[in-house]
Amino acid sequence: MRIASYNVESLFNRAKALNPPLDWNAGKPALEAYSRVNSLLAEPIYTDTVKTELLKLLADLGLTKADDGGKFARLRQNRGHLLNRSKGKTTITASGRADWVGWLELETEPINELATRHTAMVLRDLDAHIQGVIEADNRIALEDFSAIMLDSVGGMPFEHVMLIDGNDRRGIDVGIMSKRGYDLTGIRSHVDDKDGQSEIFSRDCPEYTVRTPQGETIVVLVNHLKSKGYGAPAVSNARRELQADRVAKIYRRLIKEGKKSVVVLGDFNDTPDSRPLAPLLQKTNLRDVSEHPTFEVTDRPGTYGTGAKSNKIDYVLLSPALFKRVTGGGLFRKGVWGGKNGTIFDHYPTMTKAEEAASDHAAIYADIAAAS
Repeated sequence: MRIASYNVESLFNRAKALNPPLDWNAGKPALEAYSRVNSLLAEPIYTDTVKTELLKLLADLGLTKADDGGKFARLRQNRGHLLNRSKGKTTITASGRADWVGWLELETEPINELATRHTAMVLRDLDAHIQGVIEADNRIALEDFSAIMLDSVGGMPFEHVMLIDGNDRRGIDVGIMSKRGYDLTGIRSHVDDKDGQSEIFSRDCPEYTVRTPQGETIVVLVNHLKSKGYGAPAVSNARRELQADRVAKIYRRLIKEGKKSVVVLGDFNDTPDSRPLAPLLQKTNLRDVSEHPTFEVTDRPGTYGTGAKSNKIDYVLLSPALFKRVTGGGLFRKGVWGGKNGTIFDHYPTMTKAEEAASDHAAIYADIAAAS
């Protein structure tokens, strides 16, 4: 049985502010402005201070002249009006959230078709029985990808495809796919888990229960923890640590309930020795498959970018009962461009430039012997 995790970096559509080959330094301010505008729009009363900041941010996003005038975002005004554009001047006319119905949304664009094809080739060659998917658009997109793209490259579509919309307003979600015989028998979402009034998970930490052909029950927790991409590092680190701590508590609850075969996988956005991941990696008995003697070790243990040690951010963690049955594991990098010129890793010959890469992440997998 092969269990894998892969950050596909969205399959069909992706926010322009996140889409390669865009320089991250260009997209980052747009994402920060987008996040702040949505926070301000939720205010019950738009004070003069709020209106001033909104106008500045909307100008930064190119939205003062037209709702769809920005490169990275567009303003939706469905009922009522947030603002008025007259004689070359834009003013906020709404007094608060109750005065209008609308929102700010990120502009998206299709992912390079060849890049999507390479993503399918990675999953075809990885051939996992249980596949965790990070950064998928939605369930229908994931299901179509499995049925259409995998088939087009000679792969076997997954029998089961599931994704629960999470808390990320950009539509960056986590999901699971499994082969025939590996049936999804239970789903539990944690989108509503809170720390005070705030949601804990940036996306979700869904519990997927899978029954194997041998009748074994495996619980898979799929995660995408808070990134370091934007926002104050101290705030991001604290959020990631809170999320890791909550995942650890969920795991301990499952073990207490008698679940022996548990997998925690995904993109944790931090390294094994980091403080934010300590609640999960150091304070539970979960084991990283990359620590197993049979795991294929290279001089580049990282899972992201160039594979540097500091880029080890993707994981397949196993409960002791599963770790004892590990027969192998490794990183699959053929979908990664690998450095400026694509020379660090062996990649598919049809990948001729960075934009055609399946992902900046390597897939990570664990091979586990069937239950006796």
